[in-house]
Amino acid sequence: MTIKIPRPLYEKLQIIIEDTGFRSVNQLIVHILRDLVVLQGEDEASLSPKEVKLLKDRLHKLGYL
Repeated sequence: MTIKIPRPLYEKLQIIIEDTGFRSVNQLIVHILRDLVVLQGEDEASLSPKEVKLLKDRLHKLGYL
């Protein structure tokens, strides 16, 4: 499945993934979206309130929340 994002956002994400374990912007986005699904799903109970806040903060900084 293809998801379109604005080019400026894509370019910023390319910069963000430099020197990380992510090999591509796609890999980063899949990781972020999986975290979001966990936050919204039944697995949320397995995360501490601090972990939930950290994930939400990261998603907000990346423009997803």
